[in-house]
Amino acid sequence: MSNIDEDKKFRELADAFIAEANKLSKNENPGMVSASFLYAAARFNIFIVAANSDSADEFASKKENSLNALMAEFKKMLEDHFENYKENFEKHMGK
Repeated sequence: MSNIDEDKKFRELADAFIAEANKLSKNENPGMVSASFLYAAARFNIFIVAANSDSADEFASKKENSLNALMAEFKKMLEDHFENYKENFEKHMGK
């Protein structure tokens, strides 16, 4: 798969999760939806680390590096989206 195809698939998957969160937010507290979304992402990411480990010891040894990498990537994503919203607030928020 080319990088363009991977980027397209990545965005499609992200959009599907966002669409589900938006749908849930119509009947649930958006803060609760956000918190449960973060919880699910954290749980799934740790599952991926575990699935790529051959033993509990190997999994445990990956803790610091995995947490650092995941938190750094999430921080970068937050910063990028914050800047995007800052620059396009009216467009994104319809104001």
